[in-house]
Amino acid sequence: MVTPIEGRWSPDQAHAWAERSGWLVGCNFTPSTAGNQLELWQRETFDPETIDRELGWAAGLGMNVIRLYLHDLMFEAEGEAFLDRVEQIVAMAHGHGIATMPVLFDGVWHPEPELGPQPEPTPRLHNSVWVQSPGRPTMDDPTRWPRLEPYVVETLTRFADDDRIVFWDLFNEPDQIDRDTILGGSREAKEASSAALVAEVFRWARSVAPSQPLSVGVWEYDDEHRTVPGPLNEVALANSDIITFHCYEPAGPLNAVIDALESHGRPLVCTEWLARTAGSTADLLPVFRDRGVGAINWGLVDGRTQTRFPWTSWMEPVTDDEPWFHELFHPDGRPYDDAEAELFRRTTATP
Repeated sequence: MVTPIEGRWSPDQAHAWAERSGWLVGCNFTPSTAGNQLELWQRETFDPETIDRELGWAAGLGMNVIRLYLHDLMFEAEGEAFLDRVEQIVAMAHGHGIATMPVLFDGVWHPEPELGPQPEPTPRLHNSVWVQSPGRPTMDDPTRWPRLEPYVVETLTRFADDDRIVFWDLFNEPDQIDRDTILGGSREAKEASSAALVAEVFRWARSVAPSQPLSVGVWEYDDEHRTVPGPLNEVALANSDIITFHCYEPAGPLNAVIDALESHGRPLVCTEWLARTAGSTADLLPVFRDRGVGAINWGLVDGRTQTRFPWTSWMEPVTDDEPWFHELFHPDGRPYDDAEAELFRRTTATP
């Protein structure tokens, strides 16, 4: 059993936070003009006009939170100037009545991120230019991990007492399979290194003692819908103040995952859902509300991430007529599905 790092909140503290925060409903937010985190944050492509407009559309659905991906290379390159841009989005979101959930690190897709102009997205390919943070050369080499500590500490310190930040999502899917091994590669080495790095990230974050809770989500389950055992999930569940998770399943499996995670006795927030052709549809929103579980769907506006196309686009060609996988709006602000938009507005308006 993993011993929690000193400073973890008690269940009572976590539930008090949940009472203050209310039901969280929102989206993973990348503006339509950015294909990845670096394109979002780099000075040359940072697009506050689009960001503010699209946050307004989120607010119009009744959303009160966004999950926002940062990147370690941006802090390393620009430090406070990068954090000033983070402050801009936090302020814009707050102006629309929306809190922010920053994500510091991400283990998904391209394993070797580079600053500078980003590649053009491959047509119809889901998240074709999304990048990991840190890249695999850093994750695989513990001697490089100390360069990440200032990023964690200074970012959390900047916003440690900021009530516009609802909580910190420290690492997204740290052991996810890499884009270059998606057709059958092994995750064994990454699983080992990610568990140790996540523990370090928790230690650095705990040293700041922010006023907001910390979490690293779980995302894989066994046939009984329980979290798959292993060192990474043990570290995540033992150290998270609130339990966050991903579930792209229909109502039956979703309820079973929630049932299993409730055994930890802490508030639950689903930080990724909504994959229409996989059975995770907007109709699940009332399920989250009725279970008292936060609901943060993947995507908002169709754009350069191309996540309206399914994961299977990596394995087989898809067409423009493919039913949308993620995303809720066209780039001009029209909902993909008017009935879905009305369901969001109706559900978020119901206590």
